[in-house]
Amino acid sequence: MLCAKTLRSGAPSGKVPALPRNPLRSTRLNIAERTSGEATIIDITGDIDLSSSPDLRKILLRELKEKRTPRVVVNMSKVRYIDSSGVASLVEGLKASRDSGMRFALVGLSKGAREVLQLSRLIKIFEIHDTEEQALA
Repeated sequence: MLCAKTLRSGAPSGKVPALPRNPLRSTRLNIAERTSGEATIIDITGDIDLSSSPDLRKILLRELKEKRTPRVVVNMSKVRYIDSSGVASLVEGLKASRDSGMRFALVGLSKGAREVLQLSRLIKIFEIHDTEEQALA
């Protein structure tokens, strides 16, 4: 990862200017939960990054460890961006589900999310479906 100082060669010595915020990319993450039979479906909208991944992690672990939900389906069709901290939250959810014998599935991966999982070679370890109906079958 490049630091801001590397990216901003014209910065005064000892000061690193803040990077401008990209108005097209919001770090706001909306997470909604709903049930279908014994499954909990977690609908995610927005970007999963360093600032928002703890919220996702908390919800996933609550469903899997505290509530012991037999099947957790994460709907990622409206996720535009995911970074390594977001991937780590998903991996932690997957591990918790495997440790307790529950199902954990990702559904509707956006192009960006699919590419991140492919590049990290994690796409093969997750149960991934195109539709919610497939994930619930």
